Amino acid sequence: MSNSSIGMQAQDQSEREKFENELKAILKASDDAGILLRVIGSLAFQMHCPQFGYLQAAMGRAYTDIDFGAYSKQNKQISEMMLKMGYIENREVFIGTEGERAIFDKPGTGLHVDIFYEKLDFCHAIYWKDRLEVDSPTIPLTELLLEKMQIVQINEKDIIDTIMLLLEHPLGDIDNETINIKFAAQLCANDWGLWRTTTMNLDKVKQLAQHYTQLTDEQKSKVTSQVDEIVARLNSEPKPMSWKLRDRVGDRVKWYKDVDEV
Repeated sequence: MSNSSIGMQAQDQSEREKFENELKAILKASDDAGILLRVIGSLAFQMHCPQFGYLQAAMGRAYTDIDFGAYSKQNKQISEMMLKMGYIENREVFIGTEGERAIFDKPGTGLHVDIFYEKLDFCHAIYWKDRLEVDSPTIPLTELLLEKMQIVQINEKDIIDTIMLLLEHPLGDIDNETINIKFAAQLCANDWGLWRTTTMNLDKVKQLAQHYTQLTDEQKSKVTSQVDEIVARLNSEPKPMSWKLRDRVGDRVKWYKDVDEV
């Protein structure tokens, strides 16, 4: 893993509630304005894991910002809404990413909002097209899983969020409160690099879960079985010839993009 201290720090309940309450305010403002925003990141996992969300605080996983996925056609509306809510936009980020990302800060509060337009593009690209309408108020569970699994230098915070997700939700071929492994398998079958990184990180999740004292033996076993089932499904999905040819090359050629912090 990369620097495991990122997003890992003591955080009291009042500080956590500051982020959670601000998130609710932004979602209400976006709904009132007819803007489609979907939560990603730590708060999305918290919202979608009512039973196991307590693990974030128990394991020292802190909120550091508020993240959203959105469509670029609404970027002007989003900027206007955030301005009305007291935020200042870092226009250099929006220009530098050619409109793919926007960052907003609320002076004096420590609140930071990150919006990703059309896709989440770190080590691999996870596209939003026709997917933001599938779930609410977060992106679909499959994209939540891939959001974490596509990071080559994965952090401890990503491991914790993934453990919560795997404990909370079943696997299946639909999106309704289910991790849609059919969809994930199709994405990985079309992108060898995404498959390589995802399966690599799932193995890390399985191994590292065994060392958390906050998890019961039953929970550790559940994480293991969930990971094994996902990997088996990703591996069994029929692959095109281009995927098989890339597989022959393997790790000898770099298969991912480096993540640049903004």
